[in-house]
Amino acid sequence: MCTGKCSKCIGVMLFPLAICAIISNLLLYFPNGQVLESNKITDLVWFFHGILGAGILVILPAFMMLGASGGCCANRCGMLLSVFLAVLGVAGGAYCVTISSMGLIDGPLCDTGDGEYIYPFRNNTLKYNYLFNQTTWSICKKPENVVIWNIVLFSLLLGIGTVEAVLCLIQVINGFIGFICGTCIKRRKIDIVGM
Repeated sequence: MCTGKCSKCIGVMLFPLAICAIISNLLLYFPNGQVLESNKITDLVWFFHGILGAGILVILPAFMMLGASGGCCANRCGMLLSVFLAVLGVAGGAYCVTISSMGLIDGPLCDTGDGEYIYPFRNNTLKYNYLFNQTTWSICKKPENVVIWNIVLFSLLLGIGTVEAVLCLIQVINGFIGFICGTCIKRRKIDIVGM
């Protein structure tokens, strides 16, 4: 497979992943579909790891790669530019993985029944972690189902960020190959008959 075609395939895969990451991050602002005050939303959501990290920082290289077959990545300079943008995508994916992991470890911000919003699962040991003990989820009274809401969305963002980082890393390697060896653009044969 040519480096330009490989770039385009990676771009096709990255674009929907970035859109899913943005949507997942936006859903974290509405626990269980409810609109809450900003001080009642889990603090790690405000790091924009799905919107900025796995979203915008990955959409930029994806757009570049989507035009790879005959456009911007069809030459050595374009492939070098795609390497720089793919490095940006790796950083965005890694940022999303880091924040999502922290969100899963810390757990959600919730009301435990006394009207005060706290992080009841923060600083738990691995043995007593809420992720492995579903019976502790009932500690959170409001918003309802906030624990499963956070687990699903942070896990989804963790997976998306991982896949995006790997795909962008593949593009870094592919881009270097395209820059060093050249892209495999077929040269048109010019027929000089009649001249």
